[in-house]
Amino acid sequence: MRQIDTLVHARWVAPVCGDSRLLENHAVAIHHGLIEAVLPSDEARERFDAKEVIDRDTHLLIPGLINTHTHAAMNLMRGIADDVPLMPWLSDYIWPTEGEFMSPEFVADGTDLAMAEMLRGGTTCFNDMYFFPDVVAERVEAAGMRATVGMIVIDFPTVWAANADEYLEKGLALHDAWRGHDRISTVFAPHAPYTVSDAPLKKIRTYADEMDLRVHMHVHETAFEVTDAEQKNGQRPLARLHDLGLLTPNFLAVHMTQLSDEEIALCARNGVHVLHSPESNLKLASGLCPVQKLIDAGINVALGTDGAASNNDLDMIGEMRTAAFIGKIAADDAAAVSADTVLRMATIGGAEALGIAETTGSIEPGKMADLCAIDLDALETKPVFDPIAALVYNVCREQVSDTWVAGQRLLADRRLTTLDEADIAARAADWQHKLAAHAKDTS
Repeated sequence: MRQIDTLVHARWVAPVCGDSRLLENHAVAIHHGLIEAVLPSDEARERFDAKEVIDRDTHLLIPGLINTHTHAAMNLMRGIADDVPLMPWLSDYIWPTEGEFMSPEFVADGTDLAMAEMLRGGTTCFNDMYFFPDVVAERVEAAGMRATVGMIVIDFPTVWAANADEYLEKGLALHDAWRGHDRISTVFAPHAPYTVSDAPLKKIRTYADEMDLRVHMHVHETAFEVTDAEQKNGQRPLARLHDLGLLTPNFLAVHMTQLSDEEIALCARNGVHVLHSPESNLKLASGLCPVQKLIDAGINVALGTDGAASNNDLDMIGEMRTAAFIGKIAADDAAAVSADTVLRMATIGGAEALGIAETTGSIEPGKMADLCAIDLDALETKPVFDPIAALVYNVCREQVSDTWVAGQRLLADRRLTTLDEADIAARAADWQHKLAAHAKDTS
């Protein structure tokens, strides 16, 4: 018998790859952080001698969920400004709060809070866009998660950088510091067309082409953004980005709620990936992304929660459900954006967008063991006719029992193993007190 680290038996396994949509009574063999084999449980017991055997006989085992768009540290601003449209939300609430409180400590504590929430909901990897990305990377390393950390760029000064050149300089230093890490990678993260001018975008395009790095950017988030750009520049944002040479297979366009058929075709021709954040779009009344149209055009669509300040949670299971529901409304078709489609968006689609599909995103031999086990034995989930449909349409994130990243169980029977829940809660309460006191003083 072959000696391995871990053997996980599950009632169902959804590989999200290959010819089998769903495997029953199968096991995943894990050794040195990698998936060694996916095979029937009876065969696995005969073939492998594991140091740890985990039986999940009422569970669905899926690839770890990949949150392709978030601002992790903004978890500390959850609920600070609800029921407000995007631009007033940013200019009247978020940017002033960040100006007052942004610091390495704020980012460290907010990122820990976000990672705890994500791991408890089955998310194993996130794509972050925020200040002090060096701190984010350090917290990810300590927690054992997987992340793509954004090298943020904005025209205006913040406590992180004084101008676009300094943002880029610090971002490149971040890239060099974490180059070759097995769980942490970097992308360029210019905030949006309305906050980044042509000169830094041209530099980003050159660097991205030379370094073969992704570019992660909010694009066509609201109708106001598009019409304002047309009035000021005579161009819609996507046309401007195309002229700047940014629309390539390395471009990750977030939101994309305002799209013409011609713009969809443009993105398809250029291999652009779309990062869909449905709940944030709904809460800010930004619009509906035409997901099925994008998929039909051959565009890879991945899923993200956005930050907890605009969504209020980092629940990728809930995000799948919302994406399926509003995708059907946007397409006027109940068959559009199916359960299987959104599971793909939340797993291998996210890995493809981030350029890590050879490492994660599906359950197959040779990939890192990034996994999530979900208990379908709850009364609220019974009866289970189709486990994947049950996951998307009626599971809640509290049914996630275990989460693995690179074979390490970071959530075990609902208990975080590398993050201190009590300490994180205490730090969050301290920030709540500080932010609430400031809001009272300035009201």
